[in-house]
Amino acid sequence: MPFVFKPSQNIKEIVLIEPKVFGDERGWFMETYKESDFVAAGIPQKFVQYSHSHSLPKGILRGLHFQNNPHAQGKLVRCILGEIFDVGVDIRKGSPTYGKWVGETLTAENKKMLWVPPGFAHGFCTLSDVAEVIYGMTAEYNPESEGIILWNDTTIGVEWPVESPILAPKDASAAKFSNTECNFIWDKPLIV
Repeated sequence: MPFVFKPSQNIKEIVLIEPKVFGDERGWFMETYKESDFVAAGIPQKFVQYSHSHSLPKGILRGLHFQNNPHAQGKLVRCILGEIFDVGVDIRKGSPTYGKWVGETLTAENKKMLWVPPGFAHGFCTLSDVAEVIYGMTAEYNPESEGIILWNDTTIGVEWPVESPILAPKDASAAKFSNTECNFIWDKPLIV
């Protein structure tokens, strides 16, 4: 199997994925997605949209974003240039981990990926002067179903590694978690 799947200790549905990298004097090769391996690891998702973001300078923060049902998005996130701190927040009402978060450092060098399933808000901040991120999504972007939670909401308490991030206007004026309309209800774990 060309991947190691490591469910987060705090929220098992968020999974850190380490691809096997094959390298020699010519460079390296790795698989970034293989449906059969992802299904076997409990991530039976199809990706219908890929997005690529370019951020500069250091300290850009994007998030915390989600899309409500029926347009909920799962995201497979990978940093291909520089370094980011990537975050997933459980926003499924009734979940034992509701309002909890997981953060991982993803870099072009470590080649790790983070799976943030539907029912979770997602965001990241840049830790390098330039960062590029590619993410596969399980649903297309739908602005009418988009939700944003304030990045520094104290009820969530994400420990961002930047003190004064650079934000888009919509992220800077986002609602607090308690005032955010989301329609996710937890009924069972997403991963067996």
